[in-house]
Amino acid sequence: MVNKLKAVILGGSGYGGAELLRRLLFHPHVEILRTTAGESAGKRVSDVHLNLAGLTDLSFEGLAPQEAVAGADVAFLAMPHKTTARVVLDILASGVRIVDLSGDFRLRDAATYAKFYGVQHPGPQHLTDGTFTYGLPELNREAIRKAKYIASPGCFATTIALGLLPLARGGKLRGPVQTVAATGSSGSGNTPQLTTHHPLRASNLRTYKPLEHQHIPEILQTLRLAGGAEDVSLEFVPVSAPLPRGIFATSFVNVPAATTQEELDALWKETFAREPFIRVIRGARQPEVVGVAGGNYVEVGFTLGPVTGDSRRVVCFSTLDNLVKGGAGQAIQSFNLMMGFDERLTLAEPGLWP
Repeated sequence: MVNKLKAVILGGSGYGGAELLRRLLFHPHVEILRTTAGESAGKRVSDVHLNLAGLTDLSFEGLAPQEAVAGADVAFLAMPHKTTARVVLDILASGVRIVDLSGDFRLRDAATYAKFYGVQHPGPQHLTDGTFTYGLPELNREAIRKAKYIASPGCFATTIALGLLPLARGGKLRGPVQTVAATGSSGSGNTPQLTTHHPLRASNLRTYKPLEHQHIPEILQTLRLAGGAEDVSLEFVPVSAPLPRGIFATSFVNVPAATTQEELDALWKETFAREPFIRVIRGARQPEVVGVAGGNYVEVGFTLGPVTGDSRRVVCFSTLDNLVKGGAGQAIQSFNLMMGFDERLTLAEPGLWP
């Protein structure tokens, strides 16, 4: 391709923006036209993201949204939720394609958005009219290929939903689900806070937003679209873990007593057989963060418990890198699909070992 697509990154100074830049700078069909930032406006990209030194001459710009997307084919939005929604409303008329990494256009119900995000959505019609396609390739690949606007999933939502996807697809996901998921500090952004400051996090475990995290309705919406029962519910406890990258989710589900190991093995195999970034882990090992950190891959697995009364417990494990498959990598994967490229472009390399 001689004429590369011109991409802009709005909000490029955070960790999500860093991951977008790291990969898009080497995308064979993309030219990064510009990137914007607030407090970092005027600084060279390589002075903020030190790993990009010598790889780009870009500087962060402070531009209004309409100016930022001028001349671009696609805009990647790596800004906080609540901020992003208003930016989207400013640029929709420009005709630029949008890949949004925030939570502002994932949900289909404005009342649910207001409850979990704490504000009224400024463009509620765009939650219900199909403007945005939910960018989870393992669920929505064909819709993503036809989309112009992508709402890329959240990190916890991706981890937990993919871990439970075989049960939803197999019609075995109903009733209450309990999940505990530990996440790395990069998910909290690049501005130090009391709960994310390294000396306090490096030797600590703590929960936050137990039973009320904003990804709960997103996960339920995804699982029901995948075939989960309408009565499926989720009790979710997130945990801050002392590691920079990665999420490890453990989900507990009851299934009928007649469910067998062979039946579930077949469900996991069938669900992920053609998924380039999903690894089904079998045998003595279970999914681990070290197997995926730095890459766009997901490890999934399960353990089936003994019969208790009329049910058996399935414990589902899933893990990924919150900045890659849980963030910028998945956004690029959806972009690749949307533009007709190989979805693995700039994403196929494994993570770091160790």
